[in-house]
Amino acid sequence: MKKFKNLIFYIATIGFFSYAIYWIIIFGSRLELGKKINLPVASNSQWTEFKKTLFHNLEHPLAILLIQILTIILVARFFGWFFKKIGQPTVIGEILAGILLGPSLLGLYFPEFSLALFPKESLGNLQFLSQIGLILFMFVIGMELDIKVLKNKANDAVVISHASIIIPFALGMGLAYFVYDSFAPEGTQFISFALFLGIAMSITAFPVLARIIQERGMHKTKLGTVIITCAAADDITAWCILAIVIAIVKAGSFVSALYTIALAALYVIVMLKLVRPFLKRIGDVNAEKTHLTKSIVAIFFIMLIFSAWATEVIGIHALFGAFMAGAIMPENTKFRDIFIEKVEDIALVLLLPLFFVFTGLRTQIGLLNDIYLWKITGVIILVAVAGKFIGSALASRFVGQNWKDSLIIGALMNTRGLMELVVLNIGYDLGILTPEIFAMMVIMALVTTFMTGPALDLIEWTFKKVSKNTIGINEDSVNFKILISFGNSERGRALLRLANSFVKKLNTKAEIATMHLAQTSEIHQFNIKDYEEEIMSPIIDESKLLKQRITPIFKASNDINTDIFEEGNKGGYDLMLIGIGQSIYEGSFLGKVLGFTTSIMSPERLKNKLTGKEKLFDKSHFDERTREILIGANIPVGILIEKKLTKIERVIIPFLTESDVQLVNYFQKLINNAEARITLVDINGYIQSNEELSERLKLISEYVPDHLEVLKEWEIEKKLINTYDLMMVSIESWESLVVEDEEWLNNAPSTLIIKP
Repeated sequence: MKKFKNLIFYIATIGFFSYAIYWIIIFGSRLELGKKINLPVASNSQWTEFKKTLFHNLEHPLAILLIQILTIILVARFFGWFFKKIGQPTVIGEILAGILLGPSLLGLYFPEFSLALFPKESLGNLQFLSQIGLILFMFVIGMELDIKVLKNKANDAVVISHASIIIPFALGMGLAYFVYDSFAPEGTQFISFALFLGIAMSITAFPVLARIIQERGMHKTKLGTVIITCAAADDITAWCILAIVIAIVKAGSFVSALYTIALAALYVIVMLKLVRPFLKRIGDVNAEKTHLTKSIVAIFFIMLIFSAWATEVIGIHALFGAFMAGAIMPENTKFRDIFIEKVEDIALVLLLPLFFVFTGLRTQIGLLNDIYLWKITGVIILVAVAGKFIGSALASRFVGQNWKDSLIIGALMNTRGLMELVVLNIGYDLGILTPEIFAMMVIMALVTTFMTGPALDLIEWTFKKVSKNTIGINEDSVNFKILISFGNSERGRALLRLANSFVKKLNTKAEIATMHLAQTSEIHQFNIKDYEEEIMSPIIDESKLLKQRITPIFKASNDINTDIFEEGNKGGYDLMLIGIGQSIYEGSFLGKVLGFTTSIMSPERLKNKLTGKEKLFDKSHFDERTREILIGANIPVGILIEKKLTKIERVIIPFLTESDVQLVNYFQKLINNAEARITLVDINGYIQSNEELSERLKLISEYVPDHLEVLKEWEIEKKLINTYDLMMVSIESWESLVVEDEEWLNNAPSTLIIKP
């Protein structure tokens, strides 16, 4: 009776109060007597009324805004993914997505749909949301600046940085002299137009530049440090100059702008001398706490909003205030990580794409409908590249850099990206730029950002030298090379213990590389060294414990899965060891219903299916990441399912198919190097029926007695499988076990799945 108690209570409660509601409605209806009640007319027009209400809801400002955001995020993510795949910064794809959703493509070929999706009266909502996104983004940019680097490495970097500003600034003003009559808006002063063209030519995209340096592994080099310092100095200087330019433009002359500049200087002093020490004190007091209270977080966000408000009121734009708020954050790495984590996803994924599309809606490439206008666009691009690329390169060469490094600095400093769009939109809002010149400058921003990667590759190819072996190992003397790719330290330690078991007695005849790839968007310039040390220290400690020499590899990646198998393919490794992940759809009703659909929705898997690398209706038991690595790798891959793997003394290997023969080479290494005891289970009688294999196993048993035994399936209880340290199995046999023999998997210890 007790098990039905809750059910009886539930039925009684729902039934009694439902009955009470019914009688309340009956008695309440009698109160309508003598009152004029407007009832809907029952007719065939009810469906019409429903449709009218539905379309009214679709046209509600909130509904329009939500469908706009949904469309923008989907299109921006797709184009960002595409450009990431071709080795370009995702920001280029997102900018291009905004342009394509604007009048340049969607509005040109599908004007009615464009008008329905982006009605003119809805653009104000998009603009304000995009401005909030920019404020949060600039806050992150300020936090990503490592002020200590500026203090320690500022000598040469400041010379290069300021040369890379003044040269393009002067060229931009010179260009303004020639295009002022044709392209300046009516009533705009020459000084305002010239200053904005100058500052637009001078901008460097610090976040894009920092990520390119991380992805190319340059952050540890002296050159990388110089470039980051140049970009940081450039960012701070350019934003200060932009604030002055905005003040001059709004005031109409430099003299009139002195009041605004004075207020801005006072604001900076207050932020540096009063607010920053206060925030530092908060950071010091809370430095050891694992989590920050909401009150502490609120203080910093209030400071951000107040700083942005103050600079907007002063007249130097809210974005400068957001940038300054980020720059004066406590230098405590944990503090900055917490706030970047809280702000970055919502700013970059949700709100910032709105800015790209809003910029795209303003960019009317169709206005450039004359060959003369495209010639002017070409001149603008040439001036931008000459000023920034050549100016930075010459300045670098002057301070003592060699030609290769000087050209690399020039190519990276020429990257403009999102920061250029921010400046251009400010100029457009102030009425300094016409739609024509705005479109030309947006094209310039795209071209100069797009050319960075190819320019760096061309420079590397031009100055290509025969590389020396940096790890000090004669490749001819290496008998076995293993690459470990790990996502977290504990997984990495387990993989290292496994790899060591294969090569323990080979000493210098073996090489183990331990690789961790970090998503570019998840690490930042100020904390990259701390992050690397945190992730690699446990692996290095484990290698010392095992007395195993390793080659640590750490770098940022824009596409981790691809970089993993490409590193394995090009490194000449004999085996790559990875840990297994988990599919987000595995075991869910949605996964069972939409399994095929979700694979098609993955652009990478769609490409693999269309090219034949993956069967169209193939049902894999691996997650998306592991599947992609298996398809892309041209070397043997070992996938470890780790269950507290501490030692490898007893190994069990089920023999199911012919593919398991390949495992003989691997368990021989375990016997020779780790003195492991191997148990082969001849499940289908394959070993017994294969004379060549049986003879080979017999020879191994004679060479290392007591280290190899062959059992029939009925000779071992499945529940005893977990008494072994490791199960090793081929990928084909693994798939068979998943389908046919779940008990093996339930009782299995840590498992190594080998794909040849």
